[in-house]
Order: sequence, then structure tokens, then C-alpha cells
Amino acid sequence: MMALVELGRRKALSTAVAVGALLFSTPAATATESLRTETQLAPGVAYRSFEMSTAHGPVVAYLLTADLSVPTVELDLLHPDSVAARDEIPDMTNAQRAVAGVNGDFFHISESHEGIPATGSSVGPAIADGEDLKAAVPNGQRFGPALPAGTSTEDVFGVGADRRARVSSLELDGLLRSGGRTAEISGLNQYALPVDGIGVYNSDWGEVSRARAVCGTDTDRSAPCSEQTEEVVVRDGVVTSAQDQPGAGDIPSGTVVLVGREGGAAELEKLAVGDRVVVETHLSAAEEPPLDFAVGGFPILRGGRPLPDLDTGELAPRTAAGVSADGSTAYLLTVDGRSAASTGLNVRETAELLQSFGAVDGMNLDGGGSSTVAVREPGEDAATVRNVPSDGVPRPVANGVGVFSR
Repeated sequence: MMALVELGRRKALSTAVAVGALLFSTPAATATESLRTETQLAPGVAYRSFEMSTAHGPVVAYLLTADLSVPTVELDLLHPDSVAARDEIPDMTNAQRAVAGVNGDFFHISESHEGIPATGSSVGPAIADGEDLKAAVPNGQRFGPALPAGTSTEDVFGVGADRRARVSSLELDGLLRSGGRTAEISGLNQYALPVDGIGVYNSDWGEVSRARAVCGTDTDRSAPCSEQTEEVVVRDGVVTSAQDQPGAGDIPSGTVVLVGREGGAAELEKLAVGDRVVVETHLSAAEEPPLDFAVGGFPILRGGRPLPDLDTGELAPRTAAGVSADGSTAYLLTVDGRSAASTGLNVRETAELLQSFGAVDGMNLDGGGSSTVAVREPGEDAATVRNVPSDGVPRPVANGVGVFSR
């Protein structure tokens, strides 16, 4: 243990030098770091907490490092039983037997359309254990800070079939075929569909109403709900029912519900009970190999440099994920904020801190009251929250990033 602590001190010192060079680039700003704790959670998985003294006050941060070159180390999605549901990070970490976890994507946390419930569903794509769970909502329908130029809701942090972590993007490829007719599928288990789109909802969605899917537009999530909608239920490849409005309730295995708006609704109205239908959907990564795990967010670090024009104003709790140049190491960062003990960071500072650890690409995940890190140390029965959530208690969230030792 003494050797580990001493190693941690040396790492902390080297990181402090890097932080001083990279973080808070205004002329009068400085940052120094002191180690609080460092623990080896499992072979290839390390956790440490540290405090930085910055020009805008103290900042307390927590870092999980996962060495994916170790065969027993894996990253995967922490998630509730349904896409349209929320749970606390320690509960999901323990339910899935991860050694640690942090919160993930931004999510549908509130709703302005009267009578329409917030679904709790995440903004971006999600893949868990190689299974496509959902696709991304249109950019204008998202929750969270403004997207940096050149990014979109399709951007993800994930791990490929080659066990390399990377920042990538996931596009939905989908097609509906029936009686010689075809139509494009533009949504999968998502709380908002593009205008004129058709969305697919399956048993992964859960029981929450699908009515929100046809509200807002591609550029304005507060725009009125569409008046031209259609919902079609397909069981074992055959249309069993249709109605004008999206419904609610659990979707059985072997059944898909198609929801259309505007032009998409017109396409679905061509289907009749008894028609045979083939529905195909697949999330395609921007580059090979395919991703076995993915979570949404927005890029803040590319090619070893923070993206230009990142926000430098708001100080807040932050969660972020970074990857090394070869993809073998993943960094999961959580920062406390909104208190005298820890002021938080702005988005650019978060990117620079990820960079100081050795990340060349990085994603900003949900922050504020959602920022949570849970850890299960050797000998402990359960993971517990290690940071200080700004809400006072962990916030139920749509998903997270789990670190596993198989």
C-alpha cells in the first residue's frame, strides 16, 4: 500500500505539472494538484481523487483509468431495464456488477408540452453489450449545453469490437418493407422523431407514452406537437392494429410499434391490418470496427487538442470520457462543483484536464446534478458514491459508463 501511495504521489506531481501547463490558459490563472486517494480497484483499473487549486477556487475531481489491453477489463453501458427510464449510478453499477461507474448522456429531463410526460430517455445513441438500444434525436430536440461546431447528437464515446475505445458517431440505417413498398426508418426508441419521420419502438423502450416522439421540430423542441400522426403495431411481422395517436404501455417481445409524423404518418397509413411487414434497423459507426458499447455526449477533444470555441464561462460539475492515442486506455473524469469546496470547471477546462492525463480524444457527458461516480473497492460488497453530487443526493439518470473486471 505504501508503494501504491508513493506511486500516486509521483503521478499527482507529474499531472500537476501538466495541468499547470494546459489548464486555465488565461495569463493569471494557475492550477496545482494534491492527491487525496489512489486505489487499484482491479487489474488494469485504477481510481484516484485529487484537489486542484485554481484561479477561480478549489476543484475536487475523481478519475477512473481503465487499461483495455488487460483482457479482464471492459467498458459497457450502465442502464435501467428500459430506455425510457432512469436510475441512480450506484444502483446500476451494483445491479450490473461493475467495479465502478459514472453517469452518461444528457437526457429528456423536463417537458413543456401540456399532457406529455418526460420520458427520461437519453439524447444520443446507446449500445449495450453489442445490442442497439436507441438512436439519436435531432440536434434541435436535445437537452444540454450548446453543441460545439461540427458535432451532433450522433456523436458517441464507445469501445469497438477490437476492444479499443474511441470517440465516434452512430448513424441509424433503417428500412420498412411491405408489399413491394419501402420507407426509410429514421428513429429507434427515441423521445423525438425528425419531421416526416418514422420511428421504431420495441420491448427495450418500456411502458412510457410514445406521444413525445411527434412533438417539436428538428430545430425547436418546444414547437407544437404534430397533428398528422399514425401508430402501427406489428407482431411477428404482421400488422395487427393501427391508430391515429401514439400510445403507451409495454411492448411485448416479437412486437414493434411504428410511429410516424407528417410524411412518415402518410406512409404508415398505407398499411392495413394483416399486411406483412419487414422492419430493419442498425446503428452504423463512422468507421470500422463496429461498436460493442456506446454512449452519447458531445466531443470536446480531438487529435490532442480541445475543440475551438468551447464554453469558458459557466463553472459546473462535470463528467467526461477520454481515450489514449491507441485506444487502449480510457479515462473517466468526474468533477464536483457549485460549492465552496469545489467550484467546478467550464467545458474548455474539462477538455484540458482530460488532455493532461494523456487523452487525445474526449467527450463531455452530462454534468450538473447528474455528475456522479460510484466505486467498489477490493473487499467491499457494493459500489458507493465517492463524489459530492450538487443536488445533495445522486440524481436518477438515463445511463452511464460502467467499468468491469470480468
